[in-house]
Amino acid sequence: MSPDPIIDTDFIKEMSRQVRALDTYGTYAGKSTAEVLDPFVLTRERKAEIPLVGDPDEETIARVKAFYNAIAVLIEQECKLLAVPLVHLTHEGFGRALITVGKLVAVDKTLRDVHRFGFASLSKMKDEADKLLAVAIERIGQHSAVAGM
Repeated sequence: MSPDPIIDTDFIKEMSRQVRALDTYGTYAGKSTAEVLDPFVLTRERKAEIPLVGDPDEETIARVKAFYNAIAVLIEQECKLLAVPLVHLTHEGFGRALITVGKLVAVDKTLRDVHRFGFASLSKMKDEADKLLAVAIERIGQHSAVAGM
């Protein structure tokens, strides 16, 4: 059992899988889940080091995509329907994250200041994912005909 119970949750396990899947150079080989997900945690000190205005780098964009990909996988597991994530960003770090299920937009999140994308803790990241997942599952339930198209 992991020292931190959050590591054993479905979302955190899926986040680890998503990040490792994007790791083409084997950077995370042999590292723990906590080490793999460490870049998602922006403590006050880390956030203070990031300028207020800036363009996101490729690693940050990959983290954003991994976050929404993980939510899409959990939607698929829950609903048994294909969930397709789409993250569209300008070079300045503004845009949208959508997850569609059939013809239904199950998640629609406006993204701002993506160069500062992160969470105060893994628990806060999981809480945000749980909120998005709950809304998506509710929408799919309310509009199951559209989601099934």
